[in-house]
Amino acid sequence: MYEIKICHLYPDLLNLYGDYGNIQALVRRLEWRGINVSVHPISIGDPFLPDAYDIVFMGGGPTNEQEILHKDLLGLKKAPLIEAVENDTVFLCICGGYQLMGQYYKLSDGTELECLGAMNHWTIDHEKRMTGNLIFEIEGLKQHPDSLVVGFENHSGKTYLGDGVLPLGKVLYGKGNNGEDGYEGARYRNVYCSYSHGSLLPKNPGLTDEIITLAIKRKYKDFVSLQPLNDHIETAARENLIKRFLNTPNSPK
Repeated sequence: MYEIKICHLYPDLLNLYGDYGNIQALVRRLEWRGINVSVHPISIGDPFLPDAYDIVFMGGGPTNEQEILHKDLLGLKKAPLIEAVENDTVFLCICGGYQLMGQYYKLSDGTELECLGAMNHWTIDHEKRMTGNLIFEIEGLKQHPDSLVVGFENHSGKTYLGDGVLPLGKVLYGKGNNGEDGYEGARYRNVYCSYSHGSLLPKNPGLTDEIITLAIKRKYKDFVSLQPLNDHIETAARENLIKRFLNTPNSPK
């Protein structure tokens, strides 16, 4: 019997716009396939053990809450989190969690808030928020239609990717990382980062299953593939959103 352990980092501080739904989507799609799953909340003062978890989730939160956990993240958890990343543990990091994985966040007053440094990207605060529906394409994603992912973004930080980090996908509607280069999110090793709230995984079962598959394959060498599930409701909802926004005249693509 397969078993997957999920770490939910700072669930009491980083949980904007329904981000907990990502945990629920992972749990349900594992349970529906008869795979044992457990969720372990880890917050301020709790040690993070780099070999204890198969999937690590860190959601979004406003700057003031990021500042509350900043000392704990960089002091108690930095080294083991980087170790887990480099050992190919699967991560999903949304918005604030995405920003915290990078090198620094530059505030509007010019102050640079040091971040985890697990990935080579950085974020600069901007006076105009990037808010609204988001559609992007992940090349090779087994999700109908056309490898497209739908989400919702709400961020004032503009994120830029450095060497060694790939974008998660190409923006078709919305702003994405910075509203300039046409890309959304980031990939490094087995880390998935995105600005998509609302929440990302329940809307996109193909992406959820890709994350689950990666985690199971890493842990169990005999694993071949996931049992298919009936996703017709999720697919119909996503198709409706894609048609509505991509067919809008003068849509920002």
